[in-house]
Amino acid sequence: MTLGSATVAQAAPNPAAENARARMIDHWTPDRRAAAIPRDLVIDPRGLGYLKMPDGSLRPYGHQTAADATLRKGPPGSGDTDGPVISSMDPAAGDTIGDAKTFKATVTDAGSGVKSVNFVIQYPGNGPTQSFAAGPGGGDTWSVPLSGFSDGDWAWWVEAKDAAGKGGNSTQSPSVAFHVDTAGGGGTGGDGSGGSEVITNSPWLNDGFDGGAIQSAAGRIYFEMLSTRRVRGKIVEDWAGYVCSGTVVDDSNTADRSVILTAAHCVYDDVNKAFARHVLFIPNQDGTSVAGTDTDCSNDPLGCWAPAFGVVDVNWTQESFPANIPWDYAFYVVSDTGAHDGASAPSDSLESSAGALAINFGVPAFDLDGSTDRTHALGYSYSDDPNFMYCAEDMTVESGYGDWWLPSCGLSGGASGGPWVQPMNESSGSGPIISVNSWGYTNQPGMAGPVLNGTSAECIFNAARTEDFAFHADAVDGDAGAAVDCP
Repeated sequence: MTLGSATVAQAAPNPAAENARARMIDHWTPDRRAAAIPRDLVIDPRGLGYLKMPDGSLRPYGHQTAADATLRKGPPGSGDTDGPVISSMDPAAGDTIGDAKTFKATVTDAGSGVKSVNFVIQYPGNGPTQSFAAGPGGGDTWSVPLSGFSDGDWAWWVEAKDAAGKGGNSTQSPSVAFHVDTAGGGGTGGDGSGGSEVITNSPWLNDGFDGGAIQSAAGRIYFEMLSTRRVRGKIVEDWAGYVCSGTVVDDSNTADRSVILTAAHCVYDDVNKAFARHVLFIPNQDGTSVAGTDTDCSNDPLGCWAPAFGVVDVNWTQESFPANIPWDYAFYVVSDTGAHDGASAPSDSLESSAGALAINFGVPAFDLDGSTDRTHALGYSYSDDPNFMYCAEDMTVESGYGDWWLPSCGLSGGASGGPWVQPMNESSGSGPIISVNSWGYTNQPGMAGPVLNGTSAECIFNAARTEDFAFHADAVDGDAGAAVDCP
């Protein structure tokens, strides 16, 4: 349904709606969860939108033009068969560090350009290894800040891949031994603020604490969108499962609901013109007691929560990606009655149980010297299930569509709708949300986020806070939502 800007009356959800939400939780069988894929939207150099599949292939989105594989590669390389060159590793062989250190290496590739760099850390005594995605900094330096080292003799090496065709060329550096002395070692230990290091895609900082307010309030969203396919010359409609991310936000103490901020493409299908169905929100899934996503809500810290309906800007529904990029923000509304299942929670209210972050509808910092505009983007990437992942760097403006832009962010599919926090207090995992993960390009790294200040975002938020549950109690599939026409 479409609403004007007038305030609508509040009403408590009815028992029929509560029963429907209970059935929604039961809907997600093991097979259905396993089949759900990221709803990851990307744009190619021609300006065409695609849904990026888990295997990296591109499915046309809102059109029938097949993806051009040559447009997704880096520089052609003229038959490049040489891998990247790795040098200037820091720490160097024989160095002593403390319990924290920013690891660095110079990585170059004259033929096709560097595509990815990972730093592999080996625990003492030829122990297990752990890989961390490094981010590009000044010049050809790649780096990642690491902490939590214990005393002993460690080792590390660099694995790099270029952007040549057929999967690229790879290089692995020799192993470099270093020593850790937490009592008097060197190193570049930090104060928890994150500094100005570029983080492209790493697990959220929950070593030694519970991840803070952001990990508790953010979660994975399961949902289904209408899908159409041609069978023997006829169009057949079906529903397909997807995953996104979202965050519980402070809704100024509304009495009957909690509100989740996410991306509009995780709420409303702008191609098939339908709202999502069977929506399920799992806060703090990183804290699960098992190895990954399953169908048991009892092993997630706060269980699972079933939203009642979504709220988007009507402009998102009337256009198709990428023409509707400016309105890629939306909200799910969760009842304080009958929406919870699984592990016990402190309250029937999602916000009271998971906590919430504030939304900043003012102008955030961008294109500034220093680290004032340092922004953290977070989400539940499909490929890193069930880990809560993040990227962090100085924020700028995307020149093509006018969104906010994190040029090195490498969060993968499934992170869509996850929060952008600026400034982030890494010690407490808290800060105001200024945008959400929205889209990327097919041929370069980076993540775009919609502008919330000076747009309809606050109007849409207010509609989510006041929209009447009764309007959606008996909604049919594809109609459980409100498309708001803001002035």
